[in-house]
Amino acid sequence: MAAAPVAWRADGVPYSERFGDVYHTETGALAQSRHVFLGGCDLPGAWSGQPQWRILETGFGLGLNFLTAWQAWRADAHRPRLLHFVSVEAHPVGPEDLLRAAGAYPELAALAKELVAQWHGLLPGFHRLAFDEGRVLLTLCIGDVQAMLRTQRFEADSIFLDGFSPERNPAMWSPDTLKAVSRFARQGTGIASWTYAQGVRDVLAQNGFQLERREGLPPRRDRLAGVFAPAWTVRRRGPVSAHVERPGRCAVIGAGLAGAAVAASLARRGWQVTVLDAAERPAAGASGLPVGVLAPHVSPDEALLSRLTRAGIRATWLELDRLLEEGREWRGSGVLERRPDGDTRVPVGWNASGPNESWPANAAQLADAGLPAGAPALWHARAGWVRPARLIEAWLREPGVEFLGHAPVARLSRSAGGLQLCDAADRLLAEADRVVVAAGHESGRFAPALPLQSVRGQVAWGRMADGLALPSTPLNGDGHLIAHVPGDDGTLLWLAGATFDRDSTHLAPRAADTDANRARLERLHPGAAAALAPEFARGGAQTWVGVRCASGDRRPLAGPLSEPGVWACTALGSRGLTFAALCAELLAAQWHGEPLPLPANLAKALGTQRTRS
Repeated sequence: MAAAPVAWRADGVPYSERFGDVYHTETGALAQSRHVFLGGCDLPGAWSGQPQWRILETGFGLGLNFLTAWQAWRADAHRPRLLHFVSVEAHPVGPEDLLRAAGAYPELAALAKELVAQWHGLLPGFHRLAFDEGRVLLTLCIGDVQAMLRTQRFEADSIFLDGFSPERNPAMWSPDTLKAVSRFARQGTGIASWTYAQGVRDVLAQNGFQLERREGLPPRRDRLAGVFAPAWTVRRRGPVSAHVERPGRCAVIGAGLAGAAVAASLARRGWQVTVLDAAERPAAGASGLPVGVLAPHVSPDEALLSRLTRAGIRATWLELDRLLEEGREWRGSGVLERRPDGDTRVPVGWNASGPNESWPANAAQLADAGLPAGAPALWHARAGWVRPARLIEAWLREPGVEFLGHAPVARLSRSAGGLQLCDAADRLLAEADRVVVAAGHESGRFAPALPLQSVRGQVAWGRMADGLALPSTPLNGDGHLIAHVPGDDGTLLWLAGATFDRDSTHLAPRAADTDANRARLERLHPGAAAALAPEFARGGAQTWVGVRCASGDRRPLAGPLSEPGVWACTALGSRGLTFAALCAELLAAQWHGEPLPLPANLAKALGTQRTRS
C-alpha cells in the first residue's frame, strides 16, 4: 500500500489528484482547523475539567486537525487527563507531506516531527499512536470509512466531518456513512464540518443532530456546527456495565509483565493501583527471563495471530521508547527469523519499500547474521531484544502505582468497602474497587473457569567471553539466540532456548533440556552452536527456568470474570513482551468507555468472554 501522492500548488496549497480537490482552502489549514473544527465543537472550552475527551474524525488527510487539537490540549491548563483522537483514512500520505504541511505553522512543526516518528507500518487496520506520556492517543483506522466505523465502538464527545467535497468523494458523505457516524454520538456530542451541503444536513438531522449555520472561513461563506440531541430515546448496544464513573482503587495480583502493564495503564487514567506479589521483588516468575525477543508472527494469509502481534509490538515499542534506554535495556535491532519449512511468503502486496515491516531476508541481512546466502528467513525490521525486568520496573515506577512484595493472595472477598484481598492467615493485604488477576500460571486459583495451561520453559545463557563470535542480530525460529546484551555488571550476555513443557511447573533445571537447547541452537545457527560449545562443556552456560501461562487457543485473556469487579489479564504465553501493553490498554479502554486500540473483532479475540459457552 503506497503512500497517497500529494501535489503542491504554486500557492502552497496541497492538492489530491486522486480526488481532484484541495486539502484545505487558501486561508490556511491551521485557521480552518481552529475556526471550523475546534470552534465548531466549542473546544477547548467544552473539554475543560473532563477526565477524557474523545474526538472522531472522518478523513485524517495531512493530520492538521489532530495536530491543532493536540496543540490546544497542551496549551490548556484545564485540559482533560486523556485526549483520544480517532481518525479514519483510506489513503494515508507519506511522512514528508505531513512535515511539509505542518512546517508552515511554527506551533505545529515540533508536534509533526513526533507524529512522523510513529508514522510507519500503516497497513490496513487500526494503529494506536501515543504522545505526551501516553495521555494523547491517536487511533488511525486505515481503510474504507464505513468498514472502519463498523469495527470501532465508543461514544464520541466531538465529531469532525472532514474529507474532500461531497461531489469529489461521495462515499465519505453518503447517508450510510453519516448514519454510521451518528452511532458514535451521545446526548450533547458536538459536530462540525466545513461543508454546509443540504444533503449532508438533511441526513444528519434525520439521525438526531440539531444543526446550525455558522460563518465560514473565506472563500467559503458557511460552515456547519451542531449537537446530537435526538427527539427519541437512543438505545445503544455494548458492555456499558464495565464502565466506571471515575477512577478509584485497583489491586493487581501479579507483578510480571501483565500486572505491571495493567498498573501503568490504569495509573495514567487516575487510578490508585496496588500491585501484590508473593515474591519479594517484581518479575520473579516467567517475566524474569534475562532477555527476550520481541518479534511479530507473519503469515501469508494474514492470520489472526499475525494481526494481533503487529498491534502488540506497536504498543510495546511505544512504551520501550518512552521508558527504557535503548542499547542498554532494549534494542530495536531487527530480528532474523529462520524458516525451517522454507516458507518465506508474506501477504500479497508486501515489499521492503511498503508500509509493512517484515519481508524475506536479503543476502546482506543473512551475511550479517553469519548465515549462508539463500537460507530461508524473514527479516523483521520492527523487532529486537528487551530485558523484561527493566520494563516491569519502569511501569511500576509510574505515579499512582504501589508495589507490595511478600504479599501472597489466598482469597478474594467482598465487603462494604469493596473487594478484599487476604493472605492465608486472613490478614487484609489490600482493599479495592476492582481487582485484576495477572498472576501467570497461578491465575487459575482466582479464575478457575478460564482454560489455562502451565508451560515450563528452560533457556541457556551466560556471559560472553572475549572474542566469542556470535551474531549481533537476534535470531528467531525453532528457538532463538540473542547476544551482545549489556549485563548489569558491564559484561555482555547471550541467551539461547527455549523448551516448551506443557502442564509442568517444575522449576529445577534439567540436563535433558540443556541438551535440547543445544540441539535447537545447532539447527538455528550452526556457527553460534560451535562457538558456544566450549561454554556448555566447561559449565559456563547457566540455566534459567520459568513457567508461562497459556490459554486453550494460545491467545491472551483480557476481560471480566464471573465475580463482579474482578478482571483478568493473563495467559500471555511466550509472547508477554508482545501482548502485555496491548492487553493493558484494551482493559483500560473497556473500563473507561474509550476508543479501542484494536478493531472490535480483534478485541473480542483477546477477551475472556470467548471462553464461555
